[in-house]
Amino acid sequence: MKTRRMAGVAASVLAGSLVLAACSSSDTSDENTTAADGGASTAVVTVNGGEPQNPLLPANTNETNGGKITDMIFAGLVYYDAEGSTHNEVAESIETEDNQTYTITLKDGWTFSDGTPITSKSFVDAWNYGALLSNAQANSYFFETIEGFSWDVDSELTGLKVVDDKTFTVTLTAPDANFPLRLGYTAFAPLPESAFADMAAFGENPIASGPYMLDGEGAWEHNVQATLVPNPEYKGERVPQNGGVTVKFYDTQDAAYNDLLGGNLDVIDAIPDSAFATYEDELAGRSVNQPAAIFQSFTFPEYLPEFAGEAGHLRRQAISHAINRQEITETIFQGTRTPATDFTSPVVNGWSDSIPGSEVLAFDPEKAKELWAQAEAIEPYTGTFFIAYNADGGHQTWVDAVANSIRNTLGIDVEGQPYPAFQALLDDRDAGTMKGAFRSGWQFDWPGMDNSLGAMFATGAGSNDGQYTNPEFDALLKEAATAGSVDEATTLYQKAQEILFTDLPQVPLWYSNVNGGWAEGVENVEFSWNSIPQMYEVTKN
Repeated sequence: MKTRRMAGVAASVLAGSLVLAACSSSDTSDENTTAADGGASTAVVTVNGGEPQNPLLPANTNETNGGKITDMIFAGLVYYDAEGSTHNEVAESIETEDNQTYTITLKDGWTFSDGTPITSKSFVDAWNYGALLSNAQANSYFFETIEGFSWDVDSELTGLKVVDDKTFTVTLTAPDANFPLRLGYTAFAPLPESAFADMAAFGENPIASGPYMLDGEGAWEHNVQATLVPNPEYKGERVPQNGGVTVKFYDTQDAAYNDLLGGNLDVIDAIPDSAFATYEDELAGRSVNQPAAIFQSFTFPEYLPEFAGEAGHLRRQAISHAINRQEITETIFQGTRTPATDFTSPVVNGWSDSIPGSEVLAFDPEKAKELWAQAEAIEPYTGTFFIAYNADGGHQTWVDAVANSIRNTLGIDVEGQPYPAFQALLDDRDAGTMKGAFRSGWQFDWPGMDNSLGAMFATGAGSNDGQYTNPEFDALLKEAATAGSVDEATTLYQKAQEILFTDLPQVPLWYSNVNGGWAEGVENVEFSWNSIPQMYEVTKN
């Protein structure tokens, strides 16, 4: 979850080095021809998914099940193409002279799916709603750099000013050349005025601004599927080349893969580990295995006393050293994963395999035992170490392997704690009731280091699910955001990671490839830099 330029800004430089091979893609003769015009496939295509955690609101969707749908039904100022580059979407231009105040001009003629115009106010009102403390939106963190944002009291974003229907300005608390790169994330999408009358009801059946819209009331059948149809009001470049997309919700990846083999599913973006050794042969040229901006880890909640203080710090290090990442990625994942060396991704500019402190990720049984013994001398550990995971995501095999590696190395009780569905795990995670560590994979929203580091570890960030806080780390993030060059920012982000390796609030495991496939008769399937299939391009005979 792309290579494009943005008029008047310098932010696209961060994505400039990101180039991934596309698979089975082809150009259309007329980019703005829709299925309804007869210029493309009219068949509805299906893709695997899962029940979203929350109503489909841009500022409150920060997990992949909901994100798969919101990416298709909402349009932003910019969007990311398959290679990770930015292109203007609703924005005509995004200009700045100082990287602190941005003037954003919208294109003419854009409307929501109900025909109401998309104006500057549509963006300003949506961003203010997302940022307001009392609205408790999961993505509020992403508005933190705009003047007026507050973590303490309800406060409007005073840095947002409507100039006219097609122009608004954004003033940040400090210069940030990277700001425009973020604007393709759905948290920054516009909302129609009618949404604010009943936001919960709107989230069940949103009025769309993107390539697709929900197919009327009841199109989101909870725990079953979501049915999307092309949005006839969409004016952008992501024009659907099919008659619609149905996102089918599955309890297991094996069930989705079996449906693909049986002709009951068109596209799948995750191959179950049970099929890693066979799927390329079984799909006979209809599969993909390419790098993607996906990072897998597990997190220690800061509220667990057994992992707090000096003893807890030693235990976290011991557990990390007790995991044989190389063996697990080769045996379980058949080489489709790469052992992690940092907290980002090799396909994101600035990644490094030599950050000081990263040696804590090395499998070292003797060091692990030594650190655990030091922790025991301070405060003995009792009970079982749990690693929670969602069973519908195909994680049991690797969790069991990690648990065995820790158990065999340290001689402690370790168990996987399965949740039947991702939503159930997210609910307990958000309620702060986890019994132990929990799976915490990250799929990048935009191709920048700040996305994972800020969203997962900055104090108060919406995806800081372990409740980690370190003022020195926060200060480095802010300094990096105002850096005068990409190289300077990269150096600061890597220093921030040194702190993470010292504190180890999360244990990096490995980076993922996207392993996906498509059915016979399905064409023009392309997977993006962050593993998302570009469904608007997919056609079916």
